Amino acid sequence: MIPSDPVRLYRTVRLIRRFEERAIELVRSGAIVGGIHPYLGQEGIAVGVCAALRADDLVTGTHRGHGHVLAKGADPARMLAELLGRVTGLNRGRGGSMHAADLGVGVLGANAIVGAAGAILTGAVWARRRRGDDIVGATFFGDGAVNEGMLLEAFNLAALWRVPVLFVCENNGYATTMPVEGAVAGTISGRAEAFGMPAAVVDGQDPETVRLAASAAVDRMRAGGGPELIEARTYRFDAHHTFEHAVRLDYRAPEEVARGRSRDPVKIQGGRLADADRAAVDAEVEATLDAAVEFALASPEPDPAGALEHLYASGLVARTGGG
Repeated sequence: MIPSDPVRLYRTVRLIRRFEERAIELVRSGAIVGGIHPYLGQEGIAVGVCAALRADDLVTGTHRGHGHVLAKGADPARMLAELLGRVTGLNRGRGGSMHAADLGVGVLGANAIVGAAGAILTGAVWARRRRGDDIVGATFFGDGAVNEGMLLEAFNLAALWRVPVLFVCENNGYATTMPVEGAVAGTISGRAEAFGMPAAVVDGQDPETVRLAASAAVDRMRAGGGPELIEARTYRFDAHHTFEHAVRLDYRAPEEVARGRSRDPVKIQGGRLADADRAAVDAEVEATLDAAVEFALASPEPDPAGALEHLYASGLVARTGGG
């Protein structure tokens, strides 16, 4: 088990929180086109899980994936440049908010297709294990994904082949605007149990609680124990997507939102640090993000003439349109 580092946990939770808040500002200014899915309130899950992983372990995320990418160690400046569609981004501005990847830190990508990331990671970890590597993987998905066939197929194959994948359900209570009670029969943890996988339900608002559960699962999986599921109960503080800031969808009562926001992972983890240590981390994070915003805004936009590049692994160039 990787030892706990309370300062590191707080730094990463705080980094993701302030990254998302800065990104929302850039959406409002028009610098980020199309909006984002904010991870506000759910930071403790990505941070706790990734703290239990090694640098060479693999991760896949969701459309709400900035936190997953940053928690695994991606450069915030290049991540922000990716959101702005700049050539200095993690994927040269071609992945954007919902498809950011950083293979150098083991992030195989966020994914806008609900439930798809679990199947991708199961195949990737299986292939690496066949090669003799002792890596494990963690894939994140929301409660809205647990009825998707491709995720259930990934459960089945991972269990059959004992692929060491940690399936992490970020249960924030809503699939966009659909309450989980109206969409999921039975229980989320019961989905895993049906495939013979161990399952744990944890408090997703506490980064240390998540880290402990993930560490126990990772140790068991790395030793050959097969896949496991963690259902992390959490609450999304902000909109499903920033378009809600304009259209004002009415599906959560103000009292519910206030109750959900009362347990803030940033405050929970920050409360474990001395005031001086917390202030030092906060200042460090602000300086990092000041530099990230400056870098991203100053980075060039891609040349439209290269829009068809990188479509094929072979380097084959796609034909242009015409008669």
